[in-house]
Amino acid sequence: MSDLIISTPYGLYCEPADIFLDPWQSVPKAIITHAHSDHARRGCGSYLCHHHAKPLLKARLGDINVQSVEYNEKIIINGVTISLHPAGHIPGSAQIRIEYQGKVWVFSGDYKLHHDGISTNFELTPCHVFISESTFGLPFFQWPPPDQVFQEIQRWWMKNKSEGVSSILFAYSLGKAQRLLAHLQISDSPVFVHGAVHTMNEACKAAGIKLPETLRVSEVYDNRLFKGALVIAPSSANGTPWLRRFGPYRTAIVSGWMALRGARRWQAADRGFVLSDHADWNALNAVVKGTGAGKVFVTHGYTETFSRWLCENGIPAAVLHSQYTGEQTTETETAEES
Repeated sequence: MSDLIISTPYGLYCEPADIFLDPWQSVPKAIITHAHSDHARRGCGSYLCHHHAKPLLKARLGDINVQSVEYNEKIIINGVTISLHPAGHIPGSAQIRIEYQGKVWVFSGDYKLHHDGISTNFELTPCHVFISESTFGLPFFQWPPPDQVFQEIQRWWMKNKSEGVSSILFAYSLGKAQRLLAHLQISDSPVFVHGAVHTMNEACKAAGIKLPETLRVSEVYDNRLFKGALVIAPSSANGTPWLRRFGPYRTAIVSGWMALRGARRWQAADRGFVLSDHADWNALNAVVKGTGAGKVFVTHGYTETFSRWLCENGIPAAVLHSQYTGEQTTETETAEES
């Protein structure tokens, strides 16, 4: 079977349809799985994504030529049938299904199985060839129940509040921040957000996602209002002068990497909470098996380990080199605070 999707210097490419998938350089036509910066780059001639991802892409990439479709809506290009299917990663995230001459390939982008309250639930999509992430592709990574983590965060915040201490949560400005807002009990307490989080909140609302009201930090002129409050910011704000207005405060990082011993201390935070928008080891294996794929390519994360494990368990697999990064310990793309 010839490769329907190949890796090129510009990114993953479907030659029969003459279109790129989450390219990492400027190309004429791109299909985008989701709006995180490692999967959605500036400079492409046109973009195709899910309806919910459209305002997120515009918020991050500016005035772009973007067409959006519904999940499971079919588009035919040069005899190639293309459709997007829920990935459950962040709002608007999708797997890209490509069918041509009786063969089906699925590029997963990033995905998770836990329902997060803001994204469409992951949809298992049978295929002949599956291209999977493996950000957390080690047996060590097995996530605790998300509700348990939200309760831990709530208790931490309430304890800090009782002591008059601000609680600073560092989380991805797109996806993780909104997930926290959707699950924490904030009705009787104001929540403040960094400018980057505010921008993504507004884009999510434009996509029809309901979120509680928050206050942008830069619009607060009396720092006494921060006493005992919850503040959500990207991890790039950690250790910067931006934090001085909140004192006294305690910090926490919300990430799958917090499962690693010493990760919190390495990131110079008071607490770490294990919550990821990526599949853990068990979920990765369940999805790969569920697709029924006879061949699996692994694009980023623990690629060598996960592909070798699949081969040893009867599923032919190989590494497909890419520039995707998965869940990073520090978010590099932020919005201006002004």
